[in-house]
This record gives sequence, structure tokens and C-alpha cells, in this order.
Amino acid sequence: MPEAKPIGKVTHFFDKIGVAVVKLEAVLKVGDKIKFEGHGTSFEQVVDSMQVEHEKIAASKKGQEVGMKVAQPVKAGDLVFKA
Repeated sequence: MPEAKPIGKVTHFFDKIGVAVVKLEAVLKVGDKIKFEGHGTSFEQVVDSMQVEHEKIAASKKGQEVGMKVAQPVKAGDLVFKA
């Protein structure tokens, strides 16, 4: 199976509220299943909601930075894949 191409990268994590900021290289929609991979990080989750500048969005554009609630802590530099 070919190696999956990352669709984004975590740039920041707010641990008190459990929100990751992800710089996206591809379109991502609410309801998509994604996987976080990094040093000590590996889990899948469904995108429940995304925000840009505190405004809820249903789908992102390529190159956007979005905030999203995450099920587990992540670190800056963790990669995001479509699952």
C-alpha cells in the first residue's frame, strides 16, 4: 500500500481547551475521518467542527489554518492524514 500523503500539519496546540491549529494542504470537511501521526502521537478521529478566526466553517480551503477540537493531545509538527 503506498504511503499516504499528509493533508496538513499541526502548528499549535492549546492544551487547556484541547484545540489543535492545523495548516492544511488539502480541502477538509466536517465529517471527514482524519489521523494524527507524530512522535508519540497516533490516533484517528472524525472532524466534528472547524473554525477559522473563531468563525465555524463546514469545509476548509487548501492552505488555510483551521482550529479543531482533538480527542487527544497533539504536538506542533504532528502530521494529519485522511483516514
